[in-house]
Amino acid sequence: MKYLIVGLGNIGSEYEQTRHNIGFMVLDKMVSSTEKIWTHGRYAYQCEVRFKGRIITLIKPTTYMNLSGKAVHYWMKQLDVPIENILVISDDLDLSFGTLRLKPKGSGGSHNGLNHIIETLGNNDFPRLRFGIGSSFFKGRQVEYVLGNFNEEEKQALPDRIDIAVKIIQSFTTAGIGNTMTSYNNK
Repeated sequence: MKYLIVGLGNIGSEYEQTRHNIGFMVLDKMVSSTEKIWTHGRYAYQCEVRFKGRIITLIKPTTYMNLSGKAVHYWMKQLDVPIENILVISDDLDLSFGTLRLKPKGSGGSHNGLNHIIETLGNNDFPRLRFGIGSSFFKGRQVEYVLGNFNEEEKQALPDRIDIAVKIIQSFTTAGIGNTMTSYNNK
């Protein structure tokens, strides 16, 4: 079975450790435990890994966040992956820092990357893993917050939360979304 795992973020060194790039960070961690490397493909960096008989293509879109749908649509069609086997990892302002929430579908809310994917695919029926980044910013400072670095306390907790996100991805590909939601949501 084939899976497409999409980590949302922005390319460029100035964005590497920002809250908005948590999707990239999770996939980088997943690849770091293998002997695989990222290659530059159309609209994305991509890496194919195998886990318990599953072929998992990981992509980090190079389109920048607001045009993420171009990369998702291209790789979905290129690899012939059904929409239910796509998992998008994104930051989420509505969840407290470190909260991980897997959902089978839903709106994009205020997340431009998710909204572009929904617009490009023509529906919102794709699974997503929302990684809480909190919302401790002053009114009108949302962009600065999501494009800012994690604070020291968050940096300390980040490796453990990222490790759990990788386990959620692995479970999604082997146990399915329902069982994975039962095992990991609200934990």
